[in-house]
Amino acid sequence: MDILRSLRAVSEASGTGVVDWAKAGEAARASTEPGSLDLTPADRRGYATDVRDARDRLREVAGVDFAVPDAIEVQNRHHWIDANLETFRNVMEPIEAAATPSMPELSRVVNTGSMAFALGFLARNVLGQYDPLLLADEPDADHGLYFVHPNVVAVADDLDVAYPRFRRWIAFHEVTHAAEFGAAPWLSGYLESRVERGIDGLGAGGLDPDAFAELQTAMTAVEGYAELLMDRAFDDEYADLRRKIDERRGGGGPVTRLARRLLGLGLKRRQYERGAAFFERVADERGLAAASAVWERPEHLPTDREIDDPVAWLARVDP
Repeated sequence: MDILRSLRAVSEASGTGVVDWAKAGEAARASTEPGSLDLTPADRRGYATDVRDARDRLREVAGVDFAVPDAIEVQNRHHWIDANLETFRNVMEPIEAAATPSMPELSRVVNTGSMAFALGFLARNVLGQYDPLLLADEPDADHGLYFVHPNVVAVADDLDVAYPRFRRWIAFHEVTHAAEFGAAPWLSGYLESRVERGIDGLGAGGLDPDAFAELQTAMTAVEGYAELLMDRAFDDEYADLRRKIDERRGGGGPVTRLARRLLGLGLKRRQYERGAAFFERVADERGLAAASAVWERPEHLPTDREIDDPVAWLARVDP
């Protein structure tokens, strides 16, 4: 990790955009140790086996056929930064196009530093990622499935959990997201349209609260269903893993907690909690098949009010 090199990269931000994305990536990599990607043959077999077993088990439990992405990558932290830099750029592009900062050079340096901070922080904390490639330049590209190996190893050690068991737990979580998008072919387009509407509103100097509300509610359903399904499908004891992961989501030192608030990760934790409570109630009342009915069509998504009132959703949808 080279903080001075990272700061120098940010200070050298140039060009005509609001963010110098090349320098943001350079600064994020400089401030982040890549971590070891020295995989043993057992590690490689383990990731492949975990993903395959998770796919088969989730197909059985959820009753839905879906494909695991061909692009399954075991990455270090720098690989994750490179894989997500384009996603950050695509999300920011409409805002950049509409922005007219009064001090463009200073603004570019500040924004480049902000993006570098976000990329570096996330690269040091993400364990796995299912990437539906929202807003991708190539919409027909295969979805991605990534595992940040140094983080998986480090967190397993920090939580005092056997690494192979923890790796399998993470694989089940990420493959569950693949199952969701496989069960709902419309979901990628639905989320993308809400992102685009919200970003277009911000870029025009306004706000589309309905688009952001619909996006947040849909993501609450995505995260909550994943929590339910992986708990029902995981082929080992998981209570200790669930407890330790929940504690980790809210833990860390003051700087880490501040970074999570700044990056909206507290909101993501709330999505996990609200969504999981909704689906647990639905599954307890009507079974897992009823919970899976959420993905039959967009109209079956719960409203924000229904997330906290599953009985109202059951009455409306009657799965």
